[in-house]
Amino acid sequence: MTETLIQADVPGARPSSGQPADRRWRRRVPGRHLLGVGALALAMVAAHLAFALQGFYRLKYGAYDLVIFDQAIRAYSRFGPPVSIVKGVHNDFGPDFNILGDHFSPVLALLAPVYWVWDDPRALLGAQAVLFALTVPIVWVFTRRALGTKAAYLVAAAFTLAWPMQGAAGAGFHEVAFAVPLIALMLERLQAGRVGQAVAAALGLLFVKEDMGLLVAAFGFLLLLRGRRRAGAALMVLGPVALYVTVNLVIPAFGGRADYYWVYDQLGPDAPSALAYLVTHPVDALRILVTPAIKAHTMLWIFLAAGGLLCLGSTTVLLTVPLLALRMFSSNENHWETTQHYNAFLEPILLFAAVETLARLKRRWSWAPLAWSGALLAATLALIPLAPPLVTPFKALYDPAKWHRLPWEAAAVEAARLVPDGALVEADNYVGPQLTTRTRVLLLDCTPRGADWILATTPAKHFPFDSLDRMKQRLRLAQEQGYQVVFQRDQVTLLRRTRPVLATPPICTSW
Repeated sequence: MTETLIQADVPGARPSSGQPADRRWRRRVPGRHLLGVGALALAMVAAHLAFALQGFYRLKYGAYDLVIFDQAIRAYSRFGPPVSIVKGVHNDFGPDFNILGDHFSPVLALLAPVYWVWDDPRALLGAQAVLFALTVPIVWVFTRRALGTKAAYLVAAAFTLAWPMQGAAGAGFHEVAFAVPLIALMLERLQAGRVGQAVAAALGLLFVKEDMGLLVAAFGFLLLLRGRRRAGAALMVLGPVALYVTVNLVIPAFGGRADYYWVYDQLGPDAPSALAYLVTHPVDALRILVTPAIKAHTMLWIFLAAGGLLCLGSTTVLLTVPLLALRMFSSNENHWETTQHYNAFLEPILLFAAVETLARLKRRWSWAPLAWSGALLAATLALIPLAPPLVTPFKALYDPAKWHRLPWEAAAVEAARLVPDGALVEADNYVGPQLTTRTRVLLLDCTPRGADWILATTPAKHFPFDSLDRMKQRLRLAQEQGYQVVFQRDQVTLLRRTRPVLATPPICTSW
């Protein structure tokens, strides 16, 4: 039988002090485990890819943020800077805006070769599915080392079914696709005793997004608690320094603003003021952390998603503190939701913390790991139908009606086909992804941009408009400025510009 070497501790054995765990303890894993783990990973890819294609077909993904990433990575694939015209124009940075001035995520350049194969935003959704699935074997190895083979399969299955991962897929493509496997690898390498490799994975997070600097600092604190003083102290310094440098120097150098994403006015006008407020007003800070109630509701569901309170038995859970603080102290309501991709950052941390707690129980009761791992999987399965609406979007895969376009969706796709290649088009948020491969897409917003074409859907208000009436007012203004109706059906309107458009003040305030 074909076998391979997988670095893993013999279940139940403990390496001697000072020796890397995966250097002293090795065990041959039969090829059937590679097939089993591979099957779990492929199942995750299949589910995420099916959901992505369904969502794209049904116009569930918006120009914000899918077209932003699509335009930037297409530019990378053509060996240019990651310019996103849709981001630059809507947020008044200009049409040549480099998204490294928005969020510092140079890791996205690694996806450029994907566009050499398939130049389409759906390629990003597929790439995200693969990156998430790469975490499955890491989860399996981590759990097997701590609890044994049977428990490893149960926990890996729980990861593939976890609703935070489904929620990330439902939100389209984001940088979290790289963060999840890197966080898992960072913790697995630490468990294996390979601190240098764990630090390297942590440093990789600094290229995923600027706020990962705080997670790197928290990981440094974790290393400090576990006796790795030199590496821990280095990361505790490097993480905040990297955050400061990227926000205050690098992002402005690429055309952004250091304060653009400062959404913590309740704490103060800047980071030093906010930190001072947290120290001097701890009770009020705690109130902000859980008010309104949706914040506490989301945090409860996050912890339930990965073994419930089991995670509290491990110091690894401390890594969630900066990630949750960044979200729950924010005034941006999107950060509080259970339906956003932000929850996926926490999933590997909490799952591994739960596994470490089970490993403690293992030393007392030999049956505990398998029993509790089975309970964790059962809880994951039980939470899927009980979770809040939209938290488990994969349920749509089993609903035949979800595979059929509504009349307005079909009309929008038909109208999009009428827009010629290479045209500049102001597109409704949910139609933009249908056009981005072959046109220059701008977001239809409150400010007339003078594009050649305007495509809007009006079954309900869409970002960034604050009401449906504002959207309809925007279309009326366009017709007054000389746009002619080319297509109009099922609440879908396609307009073509027939003469130059004069500059017009915004009709409303965009977010």
